Amino acid sequence: MRKASIDRQTLETGIELNLDLDPAEGQSSEVRTGFGFFDHMLTLLAHWSGISLKVHCRGDLQVDAHHSMEDTGICLGRALEKALGDKAGINRVGWARVPLDESLAECVLDISGRPYFIHAGDHLLPALIAGHEKDVWREFFKSLAFNARMNLHLTYLYGQNGHHLLESAFKSLCLALRQAITVNREKILSTKGALD
Repeated sequence: MRKASIDRQTLETGIELNLDLDPAEGQSSEVRTGFGFFDHMLTLLAHWSGISLKVHCRGDLQVDAHHSMEDTGICLGRALEKALGDKAGINRVGWARVPLDESLAECVLDISGRPYFIHAGDHLLPALIAGHEKDVWREFFKSLAFNARMNLHLTYLYGQNGHHLLESAFKSLCLALRQAITVNREKILSTKGALD
């Protein structure tokens, strides 16, 4: 039962998130953050990684999308870490490179228990994407990585269109995550016998 629920309420956001890493066939996801492009990316994340994700976020979008995206990353990371438990049997490492038209992005990750985050090539992103500064995406990925306690390296290799660049990045993250959370053995993949 690799599932987790997170309820996080602050003065900036209110988030309820439910995650199922092994959903029944046909189980759908539901994402409502108030920021349509972010909803699109989270829906992609669920679909391409083969998980079920329900996210309801009420954030201070009258300020900007920063708090909503950062806090959603915190909640998703915590849910992932909780759902994986002791991580026994998972592949742990995942890698993918995905094109979208003229854009290409790559994700390499290790659910190692030791968080780290590299966001390379983000100079390719336009200053504004869907009406918000490009830095909100870095903050989402960083929050996800540190709260899931994973080592995440995300690289934009080339491209011109901000939508395409981000979508290729998300799809590469999804496929890498799907590979990493797949159970293929009984024991923890570490010579230490633990992931921390």
